[in-house]
Amino acid sequence: MKRLHKISVCIITFNEQSNIRRCLESVRWCDEIVVLDSYSTDDTISICKEYTQAVYQNSWEGYIVQRNRIRELATNPWVLFLDADEECSRSMQEEIENELSCEKPDYVGYSFPRQVYYLGQWIKHGEWYPDLKLRLFLKELGTSGGVEPHDTVIVDGPVKTLKGQIWHYTYKDITDHIDQLNRFSGISAKAKFDAGKKFRWIDIFFRPALRFLKSYVFKLGVLDGFRGLMIAIFSSVGVFLKYAKLWDLDREHKERQVDHSMD
Repeated sequence: MKRLHKISVCIITFNEQSNIRRCLESVRWCDEIVVLDSYSTDDTISICKEYTQAVYQNSWEGYIVQRNRIRELATNPWVLFLDADEECSRSMQEEIENELSCEKPDYVGYSFPRQVYYLGQWIKHGEWYPDLKLRLFLKELGTSGGVEPHDTVIVDGPVKTLKGQIWHYTYKDITDHIDQLNRFSGISAKAKFDAGKKFRWIDIFFRPALRFLKSYVFKLGVLDGFRGLMIAIFSSVGVFLKYAKLWDLDREHKERQVDHSMD
């Protein structure tokens, strides 16, 4: 059946020359491709312009702000969010085409399982799969929210979960994984601190262990072999770093308060 509703795929980028072509090739079937770049210094922009002229630039303001900005740049009623290191699978495309072939779809948003390609292997268990992501939605009824660095789409209306997968080509190597853990834990700690969240010893003692058990045991990460073990350990370390950095922010804040009281 022919799709009756137009889609704008929206992609935010920064120095993604190694990933972006694969992503763009997977969404050529969409009616519009919109890119919002944060002033890449590699060939990301030139590659994007081979596929679309709707390439914009904006200084990085966080995942949530960038998503909302690019949503407003889309000109079609349906918006599909995709990351530069992701790929729309053929089955995902076929399901979207089918869902939007009726005159008035029953849903205003669609979620998809995201499968991660990690260190040469597709991950099939643990916290990483199925990692459901709401990515296709009616522009006028959706917005981005959540807590940095984990943005999420919020829609006003019913959502359907489809089976077609988003393929995610994540970290290049273990060093890349560790670098992102360090970066994301800092962003998360700052978001908690700004929201008034106070450091508690119970969080740093128990949350990392619970995160490991959830990933490796309860969600069967053990079935992904050594990679499943690494994912569970790194997830636990990320939680520890987040609360350790929250402690550090608390400490710095208290020291500044003491300094001011002595002035």
